[in-house]
Amino acid sequence: MKGISDDERLSVKESWDKIVRWATRRRAYLSTKEDVLASTKKVAIMGGGSFGTAMGTLLARNKRDLDVVILVRSDADARSINETHRNAKYLPQYELPPSVRATTDPAEALSGCDFIVHAVPVQSSKAFLRGVKDHVDPKTPLLCLAKGLGASYHLTLVPMMTEVIPAGLGRDQPLAVLSGPTFAVELMQGLPTAIVAASTDKNLAGRVQRLFASTHLRVNTSNDVVGVELSGALKNVLAIAAGMIEGLELGNNALAAVVAQGCAEIRWLATKMGAKPETLSGLSGTGDIMLTRNRTVGVRLGKGETLEEILGSMTQVAEGVATAPAVMKLARKYKVSLPVLTAVARILEDGLDPRVAVEEVMNLPQVPEA
Repeated sequence: MKGISDDERLSVKESWDKIVRWATRRRAYLSTKEDVLASTKKVAIMGGGSFGTAMGTLLARNKRDLDVVILVRSDADARSINETHRNAKYLPQYELPPSVRATTDPAEALSGCDFIVHAVPVQSSKAFLRGVKDHVDPKTPLLCLAKGLGASYHLTLVPMMTEVIPAGLGRDQPLAVLSGPTFAVELMQGLPTAIVAASTDKNLAGRVQRLFASTHLRVNTSNDVVGVELSGALKNVLAIAAGMIEGLELGNNALAAVVAQGCAEIRWLATKMGAKPETLSGLSGTGDIMLTRNRTVGVRLGKGETLEEILGSMTQVAEGVATAPAVMKLARKYKVSLPVLTAVARILEDGLDPRVAVEEVMNLPQVPEA
């Protein structure tokens, strides 16, 4: 039998070393995941909507004896969750784990918790946080699920959630932003899902990853908080535009063109604001465009319904509606041309006819692709 050459022996050794390194990293990950779950006794969910409820359910499934407390606004919502183990308003068809409970008392929800999940809509966040700040431990990490940009009367000032949260609490707080294509119903069903956890604190991002990750949920980490937050907010506006093309029945060619143009506009703006380009094509950006209720708003606008009719019939918030006006401010501030995104703002704010908006975009000067 022919002997093994030195090159073959070296190749086998390198392959074996790779396997050993992978196994070592895998053991370390599993050990730290167990450590994070073992040390976590209580998690508070601020906001009793569908996404907050689904993420709380996921945590309770990861650790059966974890105390998951949802802070809700009404006694009726709290009773529904505590007595029937269902969120009757948002996810009535799904039974919640026994360790999930609800309260209207901020002190009860927030005292002694290891993590706080912020699932309050962007436009309500600052006032909400001011109301609970005395019960929030300054050292407790706050994990933000809200996707959008804050409101401001300033001509160009547009606060992001990483600015809204400290402003509401009156201080800095350990903070991570979670974003990605997530339908609450599919989380409840245990279907495969992927999100990204972004924080300037690498250790915190890793802890969040190990807290939430499961066989059903993949959690990537990032230190590009600006990119994750901006792409998560701006894709909501683009989703409205995409929905309008669908509602107007303008075809797949037009839909693809609008999405491509909108993604380019998000990239132009976000990179000027300090985001990494690669983040914008990740889970929080391109991966999250079509998987959003904002698209439904756009479809209905395209079919001729008024914004008032649409919002009046919805039980959940479409963050893109509130974020769209901020796009106009950012375009002015950073001197970036955003024809698709600003057209959405003009439709929502000024009542511009969607078909006229499409004509305006199509009649823009022909330019090289950037």
